[in-house]
Amino acid sequence: MFQHITTHIFLTVLMYIFIFLSMRIMGKREIGKLSVFDLTISIMIAEIAVFVIDDIERPVYDGIVPMATLVLIQVLVAQFSLKNRKLRLLIDGKPSVLISDGKIHREEMRRQRYNLDDLLLQLRGQNIDSPADVEFAILETSGQLTVIEKNRGVSSSNQSGNSSSNAEQNEQGNGGGDSSGGVKLPKHKIRYEGLPIPLIMDGKVQDTNLELIGKTRFWLRTQIRQKGVSDFRDVFLCSIDHKGEIYVDRQRSR
Repeated sequence: MFQHITTHIFLTVLMYIFIFLSMRIMGKREIGKLSVFDLTISIMIAEIAVFVIDDIERPVYDGIVPMATLVLIQVLVAQFSLKNRKLRLLIDGKPSVLISDGKIHREEMRRQRYNLDDLLLQLRGQNIDSPADVEFAILETSGQLTVIEKNRGVSSSNQSGNSSSNAEQNEQGNGGGDSSGGVKLPKHKIRYEGLPIPLIMDGKVQDTNLELIGKTRFWLRTQIRQKGVSDFRDVFLCSIDHKGEIYVDRQRSR
């Protein structure tokens, strides 16, 4: 009996240590925000740990091996997605704008299976009485609702103050965010005027967004050269806001 209890205690401590190390390896992103992919990996690791603790007759490596495999998959996918935006969007999805300029986008809510009660509940939780007071309400890939009030700052459902969509568009390295003067934009083509439009991400030109603002790669190259960058591949992030101001952040040296 004592040996049976001791074995359970040992397996519990062992699984705790292994899961703790796994989460540290998988990154701090796991702690604050779980995507569907991250959540799936975490649930599977937890379930495998339970099987190991529950069946003391089963060899420990029957649990350690599949758990280590899941951690390896998560790390590899995270590394590949750092430089592949298509893979990143495939795994994490895109943030969805549910409200813009006080207008509720019912079709987008239907696609996300997000009902009106959920939306109003989240708004009330952030002391917002009416959708008319909202500039943007963005459903993040983590399921959090980020709200940008009209003529006010940003608030999020977890009070963190930063949204993943803004992080996706405003990741910063050591480069500067100086502006090169206003660029006139075709506002009739830009659906969400208050959000910056990424023109270069991870050294890759976003041609769709260039077409959206009616500009060419030649124009874009001229803009980044004014920032002291000669090649698109040397740009980590280049974006343009609704005022036409350009932001350029260089790639970090490898």
